[in-house]
Formats: sequence, structure tokens, C-alpha cells
Amino acid sequence: MLRALSARNDSGALTADLARDTDLPRPTVHRLLNALAEEGFVDRDQRTGRWFLGPELYLLGQTAGNRYDVTHHARAGVHRLAEATGESAFFSALRGEETVCLIREDGDFPIRSFVLYQGARFPLGVVSAGLVTLAFLDDSEIDSYLDRTDLTHRWGQAHSPDDIRARIERTRHEGYAVNPGLVVEGSWGMAAAVFDPAGRPSWALTLTGIESRFTPARQPELGALLLHEAHILSQHLSTPNAKPGKRG
Repeated sequence: MLRALSARNDSGALTADLARDTDLPRPTVHRLLNALAEEGFVDRDQRTGRWFLGPELYLLGQTAGNRYDVTHHARAGVHRLAEATGESAFFSALRGEETVCLIREDGDFPIRSFVLYQGARFPLGVVSAGLVTLAFLDDSEIDSYLDRTDLTHRWGQAHSPDDIRARIERTRHEGYAVNPGLVVEGSWGMAAAVFDPAGRPSWALTLTGIESRFTPARQPELGALLLHEAHILSQHLSTPNAKPGKRG
């Protein structure tokens, strides 16, 4: 319930919205929301009836941040990517079998893509962050995930296991992932994996924009910038004084 609400937190969500998003009966959602509200985990705007994440989550997040938050390390790299390219730059984290967008900064190019935003969640293999993270997992983990996960139902036939495996092969060869408008037509993305001290892809840096800005001639330039910043961040998170987040 809290994850579903987080995806709508900017404008809030109606009870019916959350019932649809979670595939739960509306009375059940209503009871859960009221129980969460009593503990301060959600809050309701009495004028509009919309639900928002509550103040107790902020306090818990502040406490957990000492161990899990790496965004303060990533902000500088995200800023440099946005400034150098003019595109929108992002930092996402691997959580379970999803990537969650934690940071967004827009460059100065006036036309932007809004597929990614802070709090957006996508399954592995979807959007460039999810593809690059999946690509650098062990083969056995990739096989297990693709064998039990049907991405085509929601994301289309371009996300069949065979198509994803082909993109994984290309990603491993080039070092970075390319999403050629597979989620929203004309909205392209590229991403590089950021590795934790154990060498696992636990985060990703991403650039997104319109198709004309991600031409084959420009992709190597953007890829090199992503890989450079991802390497810097991976190295920083591997130092003894850094506090890397835990992969969940």
C-alpha cells in the first residue's frame, strides 16, 4: 500500500486509485489506510479526500538514512551528467526486483521526458536502469528472473525474454544500456550500473530525452559520460568511509 501511494504522492491518491493499483478490494484499502493514518504513516487531505505519505515515514526515513541512503554521494554525479549533456539525469536504486528512482535533475535542453521521476518504480528489464541492473547480475539470477516473470503483459512484446536477453548481450558488450523508446515512444534512455563493494549492480545512473538527442553517433559519447560517473561513484561507495546502501 505504501509503495503504491509513493508512486502517486506528488498529487495524492484517492482510495479508488489505490484499490486499482494494488488489486485489493476498496473496503480493504480503506481499512488499511485508516490504520496507517492512526500511526502517522499516511495523511489525508480532508478537502480533496486524497491520501499522502505521512510524517512518521519521514522520521523513519531520516533514521534509516544513516545506513541505507547513498543519494548524498550520487547528487554530484547526477548534476555533472545533466550539466554536460543538457538531458535529464537520474539515480536509481535496486530494491528487490525493481529499480526505484531516487534523484532527478534536468539539464538545459527544453524538451524533456517524464517517464522517470522521483519515486518511480519499474521491474528489472524495463527502462534503461532496470536493464543495466539486470544485465550485470549473475547468469543464474537472470535466468531465474526471466523464467518466472512475464513483462509482456504490461510492457509489450518488446519485453519478451528473448528480446531482453538480446539487450542484455548488447549492454554487457557496450557497458551501458540503451532503451530505444520501449516504454513511451520517442522517449529514450541510457544507463550505467553502479556497483556495491561486493561487485553487485545495486544502483544505476541514467540519462533520458527525446529520440533525436540519442542518435547512434551520440550514444558512445553519452555512454562514456555515464560509465565515467558510475565508475567514480562505485569507487567512492567501496571506500571504508562511505556508507553504501544495502541491496534489498
